[in-house]
Amino acid sequence: MQDTELESMTAALAVAASTGPGHLQLVIANKNYSSWSMRPWVALTAFDIPFEEIRICLDRPDTYQQIALYSPSGRVPVLIADGHAIWDSLAICEYLAEQFPRHGMWPRDLRARATARSICAEMHASFSGLRHDMSMNIRASRPGKGRTPDAQADIGRICEIWEQCLSGFGHRGFLFGDFSIADAFYAPVVMRFLTYDVALAPALQAYVERVAEHPAVALWVAQAHAETEAIPKYDNAQ
Repeated sequence: MQDTELESMTAALAVAASTGPGHLQLVIANKNYSSWSMRPWVALTAFDIPFEEIRICLDRPDTYQQIALYSPSGRVPVLIADGHAIWDSLAICEYLAEQFPRHGMWPRDLRARATARSICAEMHASFSGLRHDMSMNIRASRPGKGRTPDAQADIGRICEIWEQCLSGFGHRGFLFGDFSIADAFYAPVVMRFLTYDVALAPALQAYVERVAEHPAVALWVAQAHAETEAIPKYDNAQ
């Protein structure tokens, strides 16, 4: 994304946040490290839903206390919708899809929508090997690292999901055609595959590139690179 595009999109989000209907606040952690935060942020941004961002830095003495001001679970992300807290990334996206049905955040086709919800639920509950051994660090470059048996098994399953969705539903480039919540949910996996230089079949590599180039994802990545915080326990992980 060019600097002028980044500036214009950031300005548009700021204007929308001040003039849009209702009041949504999304509490997130560092963009470089927080894969859970990335999912609803990308969904909100991709569908031009106005929101105010509240960013709380990880691994600081007051991090837990700051998060606890917003989140009953003590974790991020949490969406504050007109004062009501929604503290789970999938619940946040479901809430947004219900509140903004005109956006079509889930696929409109019944079978595609059921499949999209299934793969998001699987992402939400599974892939612990990938999370542990190939943590998200957008600024890092770790080609070939983290390939434990558990992580490799997770990579295989994710590739299987992507292949099935792209061949069955993704005729316009994303998992279910147009960009959806499902693509936002797998955007942190795209970040991991780029950081760790995971070799993919050509069709899946093309999907990775399309997701990375999506304006909402590209904006998150640009802002992750602009962050000044460094957390050694994440940056020094092998």
